[in-house]
Amino acid sequence: MSDNTNQQGAADGGARAAILEGRTSLGIEFGSTRIKACLVGADPTVVLAVGSHEWENRFEGRVWTYSLDDVWSGLQAAYADLVADLRRRYDVEPQTFGAIGVSAMMHGYLAFDASDELLVPFRTWRNTSTGAAAAELSERFGLNIPLRWSIAHLHQAILDEEPHVPQLDFVTTLAGYVHWRLTGRKVLGVGDASGMFPISAATHDYDARLLAVYDGLVADRAPGLRVAELLPEVLPAGRRAGELTAEGAALLDPTGALQPGIPLCPPEGDAGTGMVATNSVAPRTGNVSAGTSIFAMVVLEHPLASAHHELDLVTTPAGDPVAMVHCNNGASELAAWAGVFGQFAAASGARLDGDAVFEVLFRAALDGEADAGGLLAYNHLAGEPIAGLVEGRPLVVRTPDSRLTLANFMRAQLYGVFGTLALGMRVLDGEGVELDRMFAHGGIFRTAGVAQRLLAGALDAPVAVGETASEGGAWGIAVLASYLSEAAEVDLGDYLNERVFANAPFDVVDPVAADVAGFSAFLDRYRAGLAAEAAAVDAL
Repeated sequence: MSDNTNQQGAADGGARAAILEGRTSLGIEFGSTRIKACLVGADPTVVLAVGSHEWENRFEGRVWTYSLDDVWSGLQAAYADLVADLRRRYDVEPQTFGAIGVSAMMHGYLAFDASDELLVPFRTWRNTSTGAAAAELSERFGLNIPLRWSIAHLHQAILDEEPHVPQLDFVTTLAGYVHWRLTGRKVLGVGDASGMFPISAATHDYDARLLAVYDGLVADRAPGLRVAELLPEVLPAGRRAGELTAEGAALLDPTGALQPGIPLCPPEGDAGTGMVATNSVAPRTGNVSAGTSIFAMVVLEHPLASAHHELDLVTTPAGDPVAMVHCNNGASELAAWAGVFGQFAAASGARLDGDAVFEVLFRAALDGEADAGGLLAYNHLAGEPIAGLVEGRPLVVRTPDSRLTLANFMRAQLYGVFGTLALGMRVLDGEGVELDRMFAHGGIFRTAGVAQRLLAGALDAPVAVGETASEGGAWGIAVLASYLSEAAEVDLGDYLNERVFANAPFDVVDPVAADVAGFSAFLDRYRAGLAAEAAAVDAL
């Protein structure tokens, strides 16, 4: 038997023992299109197994939503997939873990009454029907309150005199809801909480002054409402946030193999787990997360000079201030076009799997002209507040003298993913915010060197991608779960630097001058062409 075989057998044996003894951390993340589970070892850089389940939001009654039944069936499917992966790799089935963490899409509105019954269908971050509420709150609070924030959803319900408002007892996010059902505790990590209601930089808790301002604002319209009583308790990273109950264990694993009593870390939003997954929790660092939505998080050295509607002020999982550029529309339209090209390939007799289709199309984009040959691609399936759109209409627009080639078309599609994001990042540039590094993660970066290079050109900054880029937030929340056992000794930033990323390889791509100039020209046309997007919303 070779030395390599012996070494692999020893590694598998060590992993098997860690799994059986619970020296592991499980991260679960509810993304827009996938629920993913990721199990790491005592060394959180070692991914032992993964599982996933695809799901989709629904547009019902003009509301973007997911059913709670789908939450639980999807969670169980992702967990079962992870267990199957463990069986394949190590011939073992877990009964316990060292810690568990839950993460999900931020924002939105899950409202319950005193009997823990859901009052209205889950309203996700994707809904843009809260314009009046967001405008009034932004004016009263003196800072930007985006349409998707939980407080905007609550306030819009009050403005609309929805009949469920008098019955409200608890409002939370998707991560907070799942954590509550697993542990019985109504808590939230500070990063996710910062997308519900503004957080004080001094206390790392809900801003007490603004809580009072809000209660006064709705005193006549919702007598007796005290917003602080409706919101989850806020916890920073590293705080123990309850244990898996017997009921929670059965929800996660209906087979009965998983045992209760496992500690959970504070539930976090996908923005926070993205920061962890890219080691972007220190000032002058930032990251871009690309999926169904796309957003950039930039950790601030100092407060911004003024409020901007393009920027949210949120926090890291440790409570430090972050400027967030959040775009409702990410790579979904790009994926739809890849599906069309995959269907063409199949019809021509060349059957390619999804990864191969993306590889071919992305590589073609590198051969496109720097400005995409005069083509414009808008990825707006949903409304996009930064772009001034209340609804979305995906468009491909070109002038008669543009050059329509596959290479230019694909470069325009990739540029379109970054277009609205770039509008917001230009605002940060105007505030004098400086970055030492920008990390990127999400499935769009799996094809090495393509989306990463074009993003570097769009931001005119180096972009780094690590080996965990495609694992994303599920791995990030697993790291936060593993941090529970270390938090008494080290802060989160040092934990990531010294114990997680000390030897982590990153591929760094510097901006190419031609890409910077080409994207700038594209963005000028993109900004001008938003009038066509708005007209399409009005006409169609």
